[in-house]
Amino acid sequence: MWLAHPNFARRNFTYAEGAEEMEENLKKERGSEKGMERRRRVVVRGEVQDVGFRLFLYENASAMDISEFYARNIPEGVEVLVGGPDAEKFVAFVRDARFERGEIREVVAEEYTGKIMPIERFAQNFMLSQMSKFVSVGLDMLKTQREMLENQRKMLENQHKMLENQDKMLENQHKMLEKQDLMLEKQDKMLEKQDLMLEKQDETVREIRALRQDLKAYMEERFAKIEREIAEIKSKLGML
Repeated sequence: MWLAHPNFARRNFTYAEGAEEMEENLKKERGSEKGMERRRRVVVRGEVQDVGFRLFLYENASAMDISEFYARNIPEGVEVLVGGPDAEKFVAFVRDARFERGEIREVVAEEYTGKIMPIERFAQNFMLSQMSKFVSVGLDMLKTQREMLENQRKMLENQHKMLENQDKMLENQHKMLEKQDLMLEKQDKMLEKQDLMLEKQDETVREIRALRQDLKAYMEERFAKIEREIAEIKSKLGML
């Protein structure tokens, strides 16, 4: 009869109701955990490195509410780890994705049982990594710019030296031209003297020619006189 006690019946009902509720909660938790534990490793082969492909994957994973995400460059392409209820949906997206800045040649997906970082943490690490790259690139650019400025400075120094040498060459050329002018002046004076000498020589030649003409006329006149005298002598002697 004590089994029919109202308090006992109420107690049994409470325990059964609590067990059913607990079992339902466990099923929900197991289903939720099972969904959360869906993890996939995806390898994307092709021209997908250094073209913004990992950022492309992250942005789409974030839009799909993927809770666990990680992506890195590997020798054959990009490795992606995803976890969450929509992991398979993300894998399907990657298979059909069209990435304009690169080329996807092959997508291989498989089960993954390891741990994957939360997508928010990946975003932070990725942004820090990209900022580090930007800083590194910026430092390299500054180094290159400094090297270019140093080379430019050396070029300007060499150009300045070349201009100085050119100025010296022009100065020497000017001196040479001055010397050449002096030589030409001396040459002109020598030519003037030579002209004077030639004029005097011409005068001397003219005088000699005139003298020769006078001498010739004198000798002809003299010979004619001698011939006349000889003829007179022969006439007187009766030789003619």
